[in-house]
Amino acid sequence: MRALAVLTAAALLAAAGPGAAGVADARLAAPAPGEWISTGRTYAEEHYSPLDQINAGNVGQLGLAWYADLATDRGQEATPLVVDGVLFDVEPWNIVTAYDAATGKKLWSYDPHVPLKFGRLACCDIVTRGLAAWGGNIYVATLDGRLIALDAKSGQPVWSVLTVDNAWPYTITGAPRVYDGKVLIGNGGAERGVRGYVTAYDAATGAQAWRFYTVPGNPADGFENAAMAMAAKTWTGEWWKAGGGGTAWDAMAYDPKLGLVYIGVGNGSPWAQKWRSPGGGDNLFLASIVAVDVKTGEYRWHYQTTPGEEWDYTAVQPMILTDLVIDGKKRQVLMQAPKNGFFYVLDRKTGELLGARNIVPINWASGVDMTTGRPIENPQVRYGEDPVLVSPAAGGAHNWNPMAFSPKTGLVYIPVTETWMSYSAAPSYDPAKGGLGTSFMGAGEERKRQAEYADAHSKGWLMAWDPVAQREVWRTPNEQKGSGGVLATAGNLVFQGKIGTTFAAYRADTGEKVWEMPVQQVPIAAPISYMVDGVQYIAVNAGWGGGLAHVEKASYSKLVLGKPRLLVFKLGGTAKLPPMPAESFAVPELLPPPKLEASAETVAQGEALYAEHCSLCHGAAARGGVKDLRHMAPTTHDEFLDIVLGGKRAKNGMASFADTLDEAQAKAIHAYLIARANEDWEG
Repeated sequence: MRALAVLTAAALLAAAGPGAAGVADARLAAPAPGEWISTGRTYAEEHYSPLDQINAGNVGQLGLAWYADLATDRGQEATPLVVDGVLFDVEPWNIVTAYDAATGKKLWSYDPHVPLKFGRLACCDIVTRGLAAWGGNIYVATLDGRLIALDAKSGQPVWSVLTVDNAWPYTITGAPRVYDGKVLIGNGGAERGVRGYVTAYDAATGAQAWRFYTVPGNPADGFENAAMAMAAKTWTGEWWKAGGGGTAWDAMAYDPKLGLVYIGVGNGSPWAQKWRSPGGGDNLFLASIVAVDVKTGEYRWHYQTTPGEEWDYTAVQPMILTDLVIDGKKRQVLMQAPKNGFFYVLDRKTGELLGARNIVPINWASGVDMTTGRPIENPQVRYGEDPVLVSPAAGGAHNWNPMAFSPKTGLVYIPVTETWMSYSAAPSYDPAKGGLGTSFMGAGEERKRQAEYADAHSKGWLMAWDPVAQREVWRTPNEQKGSGGVLATAGNLVFQGKIGTTFAAYRADTGEKVWEMPVQQVPIAAPISYMVDGVQYIAVNAGWGGGLAHVEKASYSKLVLGKPRLLVFKLGGTAKLPPMPAESFAVPELLPPPKLEASAETVAQGEALYAEHCSLCHGAAARGGVKDLRHMAPTTHDEFLDIVLGGKRAKNGMASFADTLDEAQAKAIHAYLIARANEDWEG
């Protein structure tokens, strides 16, 4: 159930003890070793714990300390926070829960009651990636665009502000950050057609402090600042009619000494540049890292990883700040491994490119010109209506799953994937209807060959990367991609959830696996480590879903999964997970599909409607997705119209489409899905 009771303030004050006495800016800048009070633990977003009670020598004694069942089967991507002995977690639909961090006792829960209709707007599941803390508040950003401050002791709202215009298809899945007494939040929605921006609000009152747009708007309306006027010179056509995209839906970082906030900017809207900016151009600030002044939001510098991007090569992936000795000189650097396959090292004061090397096999570029900072692009990947096979695919070489940096080893630990995708431009595009402007449809021989190649070269691994030498140091054995975010610790350990429904630890220096435990689910979120009363804990959210589940092939349908959970471990932990239920959460095996009775014309209509309305959640060409619709059970086929038009499964996030589809259109989509099931049936 989504409706969770909120305890009374009096009961909470008695139960919570000292909880969240006050998180000041100084405490966020330099947290105590046992704290985890921001998403990456520090402003530098290192995802590194200085604790070493759990180490490579004794990690074999690690056991489950406690766990908490989570109330949804959707993707669990959040990084918890631990403040003054209280663990704060957030799950899909932005439900926030506070636990005693040592015992797991639930202290309070808060449900913001996000309207279920927003579930159909969210690209890549109804996920949320975390919370923020400041003063005595916990901050949550909701899928429908609100930013809410909660009292950390009671869970009661302190203030709430709507950060987006709900007339546009904005959503929020990222974690807020607090810098200089301001709460910063971006948004998502580029796949639907919006204009991206980041907003800063006063952490105490919710008053807006500044807003920085990431792409220019309509020149006729005037530009907000000189940066937007500069960016507009790199666009052509009427890009603003489809928003332009550039949403900052995930990572940020902050250097308090320089007073700079670093914003990762996303993909264009629509994807295909021929429809977005028909005359070409770099299309700033798409796929860029942008530095702005923390006090004013004024532009300071940018570095664009993928000029004129049209492959969903976002640069919103986690950024890490540190100091490195490069060519004998100590440099203040920013490091990022965005979707496009390169690992970048930038001077974080000036934006100067210091290093760039690909971390996976790619074909869209042969390298980066260190003089100009621009990629040496393969012109063949600029796609028209003929399909082109490109690597990395839209899922990226590295996506949102946090990487980690250990100052002890000097290595960055990255969850890496090798991915390929067949792209072609849609034959037409209407800004009023939105969409990607990119097509994944068609079953011709060339498209089929490219899909087979992509499937055969799909893999993932955990990599240790030397950012100075720009080389791989070690990797875990190759495996099916889908493993989770990463935590590094001073105990010479790297923790990661595995696609094989386990949670594992590796030696940080060599990559040797030193511990692994079955956990009945896939922990795709980033783990954390904290200490309460002298005891070190490791915590992680486990629940399969999110972006990768949207684009993967049928083999993932055979994952047999238990209930999503928050899992907390300690040395000597003796808690046990309950036995797997008889009916585990799993996508059905491929069953013989219904016989296709619709005409080719109806199937073609359904194909186009599916791409417009369904593909963001259920995968391009109906491959993968939150629910792989090629694998529908007979009862689902029987209830198809009740689900799509009647909202029968709205509580599961499948809202009714009766406001955008009529019965004939819904039947056409159903016919297309039956056709796709028959095409891929291997029985």
